[in-house]
Amino acid sequence: MELQKLLSYTRQAVEDYHLIEQNDKIMVGLSGGKDSIALLYALSHLQRFYPSPFSVHAVTVDMGFSEYDTTSLQKLCDWLQIPFTKISTEIGSIVFEERKEKNPCALCAKLRRGTLLNAAQELGCNKIAYGHHKDDIIETMLLSLFFEGRFYSFGPYTYFSDRKIAIIRPLIYVSESEVIGFMKKQNLIPIKNPCPADRHTKREEMKQLLKKLNHQYPGVKKRLFSAIQNGKIEDWDRRN
Repeated sequence: MELQKLLSYTRQAVEDYHLIEQNDKIMVGLSGGKDSIALLYALSHLQRFYPSPFSVHAVTVDMGFSEYDTTSLQKLCDWLQIPFTKISTEIGSIVFEERKEKNPCALCAKLRRGTLLNAAQELGCNKIAYGHHKDDIIETMLLSLFFEGRFYSFGPYTYFSDRKIAIIRPLIYVSESEVIGFMKKQNLIPIKNPCPADRHTKREEMKQLLKKLNHQYPGVKKRLFSAIQNGKIEDWDRRN
């Protein structure tokens, strides 16, 4: 996927859901994975011509895994002229050594979100941008249906009134395959995820299930996303 197409999808989501307003200070949660890198590229280029001026600050949460090297992220941010902050934590040891979670993703996500919210307040950012794409939203809905018995997925906009900070997801119209295509087109190499649970989660099972369903019933992924957009799904575009 070309950069221009990524920008087109991003701008459409921003305008459809009013994700960016004038003088927003947006923190990008930059993990080093393909999705967050694509998001950083999209917002860093969008800010150059978007009619409502906004600023971008990249923040990486270091989970404490020894093999996690963020040198390439610093270089990328320098090249894009985006401020970069690395926050060192012990989230990895808390989740896997102290708590020894059998299903670590929920706790890990909660701790990382708390870290980013704290950082946003310290840096004066009023919004945090996540790199969740279209497939992530559908997979979350399937997880909720199968394991919680409810029709839920995270939406493009979630506001935390106690923090006065919003989480936005500008890549909701971009599929995972398009993100992969963009990374290849730009010759970008993501950082390998050092998490011990990587590719051994229920989310990975939903990812593989979605691939099988879309292969067997072409277009089902598109219809599932439309159902999420058009249905009365919990928390979609939550602004209070």
